[in-house]
Amino acid sequence: MPARGRGYETGLMLLLSFAFGFVFFDRNSMNYLTPFVAPELGMSNTQIGLLSSGFSFAWAVVGYLGGAMSDATGRRKSFLVVTFFIFSVCSVLSGLATSFVVLLACRILMGMSEGPIMPVTQSLVALESGESRRGLNMGFVQNFGSNLIGSTVAPLVLVKLANLYGWRTAFYIAGIPGLILCLLIWRFVREPRIETVASATDRAPKLRPLEMLGMPNLALCILISIFMVPWMILAWVFMPVYYVSVRHLPTSEMSVLMSVLGVSAAVFSFIVPGISDRIGRKPVVAIFSFVGVLTPLALLYATGPVWVMAALVFLGWSASGVFPLFMATIPAETVPPRYLATSMGLVMGLGELIGGVGTPVAAGWAADRYGLRAPFYIECVLALVAGVLALLLTETAPARINGRRRQPPPAFEPPAVAATAAESPRSP
Repeated sequence: MPARGRGYETGLMLLLSFAFGFVFFDRNSMNYLTPFVAPELGMSNTQIGLLSSGFSFAWAVVGYLGGAMSDATGRRKSFLVVTFFIFSVCSVLSGLATSFVVLLACRILMGMSEGPIMPVTQSLVALESGESRRGLNMGFVQNFGSNLIGSTVAPLVLVKLANLYGWRTAFYIAGIPGLILCLLIWRFVREPRIETVASATDRAPKLRPLEMLGMPNLALCILISIFMVPWMILAWVFMPVYYVSVRHLPTSEMSVLMSVLGVSAAVFSFIVPGISDRIGRKPVVAIFSFVGVLTPLALLYATGPVWVMAALVFLGWSASGVFPLFMATIPAETVPPRYLATSMGLVMGLGELIGGVGTPVAAGWAADRYGLRAPFYIECVLALVAGVLALLLTETAPARINGRRRQPPPAFEPPAVAATAAESPRSP
């Protein structure tokens, strides 16, 4: 049960979704501005991948530590206020970079500040959501705002600003919304009620990270994250460069095509988690992970009008709808409430650390050696492996589990039981 009424729950979901949207606005800004930054700073494809890897490394490590600290202290609102302030300042610092090394340092610092936001935010959502709306709420918060703002609006606005005023100005402006959201979170978000968190803590057994890794569902979510996180990152990092360098499209058209990812993810942020609330988490994660193969295949092989490729990319990017399921919803339905942010930080952190750090550098090296088609072949393999892993999940959706529990008992008594009853001595 949510700790407060539906009105607060709905308002909280809207605010947190848009807040998370501006997190991704800043995170993705580097990807959309790469065609402008790389020539000026003389960056190779390997260095482009390294920028993403450094960010992911910092995001992963601090994301887990921040989530664990939030669970230990019970403080979630204060974590969000501080992190939103820091990453907004880091965006401005990115615009001041004069070399690749300085830019890399800025991205690492930004990753450190943004890392705790997702697990802390989703733990807050899980505590304030009704059981029947948990999947939908967590999907909405993680996917809707991040893709509407971070993947749809961001490429259109940032590329336009870069064309008009230069990429440095685009970075400066990208930091402003985070400061505004810092104030909104401080003003409107409340800490979960003490009795809600305390009662969950008192009933929960103590769990160490290694014990969490021993939970099959959580271990599978981590493995899926290790493959799906780089699936998404490779598209963000190399699609803008591919559109401009291989497809020879102008940057204005590239920005529109990149916004297709945001529109797709915003639409499917409702559809995919909502379906999982009804038919189960496991089939939804598996099916849509397999569908994710369409995005890289469209870039590699779609011919004819550009809109055909865009339509296929749109459908393939529906796989982004599974991220809140394996990163947040399934872990939240697997571990005690006391460890919500810790478990989510573990899934997100290891996904970013193992998949998000090494894969972009390897893909950048492959692109330098074999051409810019290489990252998208890698992306195909990542989606296929994640789909296979999802088939091994144990179902956690309350609707499916409660449905099985409500099944009526057999209409007849099994013979073995009947025989036992007949042989038992009767009371006088």
